Amino acid sequence: MGYVASVTAASVRRLRAVAVGLTAMGLLLSAGCEGSVSGSRASSAPTAAATTSGGTTSGSPSSAGSGAARSATSGSTSAHPSTSATPGVAATTSTVSSTTLATCGQRLAREMSAPQRAGQLIMVGLQATGSSRALAAQVRSQRLGGVIFLGGWSGGAASTATVARRLQSATEGSLLVAVDQEGGQVQQLRGPGFDAIPSARTQATLGAAGEERAVRTWSRQLTRAGVNVNLAPVADTVPTSLGAGNQPIGRYRRDFSPGSPQTNARYVAAFVRGTLAGGVAPTVKHFPGLGRVTGNTDVTSTGITDRRTASGDPYLAPFRAGIEAGAPLVMVSSARYPLLDRDNQAMFSSKVVTDLLRGELGFTGVAITDDVGAARAVSDVPVGARATRFVAAGGDIVLTARPDQAPVMLRAIAAKRAASPVFADQVDRAAARVLDLKASLGLVRC
Repeated sequence: MGYVASVTAASVRRLRAVAVGLTAMGLLLSAGCEGSVSGSRASSAPTAAATTSGGTTSGSPSSAGSGAARSATSGSTSAHPSTSATPGVAATTSTVSSTTLATCGQRLAREMSAPQRAGQLIMVGLQATGSSRALAAQVRSQRLGGVIFLGGWSGGAASTATVARRLQSATEGSLLVAVDQEGGQVQQLRGPGFDAIPSARTQATLGAAGEERAVRTWSRQLTRAGVNVNLAPVADTVPTSLGAGNQPIGRYRRDFSPGSPQTNARYVAAFVRGTLAGGVAPTVKHFPGLGRVTGNTDVTSTGITDRRTASGDPYLAPFRAGIEAGAPLVMVSSARYPLLDRDNQAMFSSKVVTDLLRGELGFTGVAITDDVGAARAVSDVPVGARATRFVAAGGDIVLTARPDQAPVMLRAIAAKRAASPVFADQVDRAAARVLDLKASLGLVRC
């Protein structure tokens, strides 16, 4: 685990502080940033608080989220924030705020070229049967910010750590390495070094304190394997009247307690606290909730409309609890919620991402998509638009199970950036939030 900086106690406190909206504290902590990018990974706690949060995938047990990438363009300097920047990069089409009290992420983003910032918004999937060497080369050339393990890895922690180390070498240690490690049928990493994690329903028999302790243990196993982001816990509540008829959640017992957002809130918060204590960034998902739909967004575009969830809904309580417990990421679903936005799926809706998540729930962290690579729910949306529409809605990381989509997404981001100063500012703000998360994890430093 030496190649991935572990989260210190101070880092965990910063994660929690920012996630509950203590922006002032984050600014004060980051005021000491030197405004230059280090040539190596941080060996001590970062000076800025994390300001990001996100979520996980909604689909079948073997699925994981997908992410947008923009195509790599030439003329930029360092591919990643932990690499020394070439003089003049800070002047490259930057629209990042230059306020004196800029966060660490904002300062790092200002030193990046526009393509580098866009690359921070991309997380691509690595299948168990895929080539980590080929993906590492893509991460390096396209300056991608994250990778997620997909497809069920059974080789154990030592094997996973070897792959994670190879991926990190492409970024000098600044890569977000994610996994879906909920438990039950959704556990991507198995084998020696990884406990068999029970389903959320079974976890809920441990009591909140017992859950927190167990999750801390499981998270430390991830840290030793080179993983720094877990796309868990599930914060969805399935009505008892729907039960297993809810294909994405109820069928696989992925919720802690059917019909009880209050119980789900307690266990979501416990899972978040345990994950942070274990040195991993948790992700609350799938905002604003998949419990009331029947269809699985990974495999169908029908039955994915929730006609009940609205602002102030009791089913939002688990998401609020996870955010207040310090979750630095929230995953946004691709389902439809007409009472919130009649025209757009959640991840493409500023009413959901900006107004509800960031406004009503006060979330200041990283918003990440559910899968936009292989998911049927977004199959009618052009690949590039899957990335640009999420960022325009207020999102940060676009997650795609298909690495081959990254260049298309990168080109779309670059094109829209050139045409819209407003969108360019949204990209830069999103990149800064991602970099703040990385700083909190010790992956980059100011």
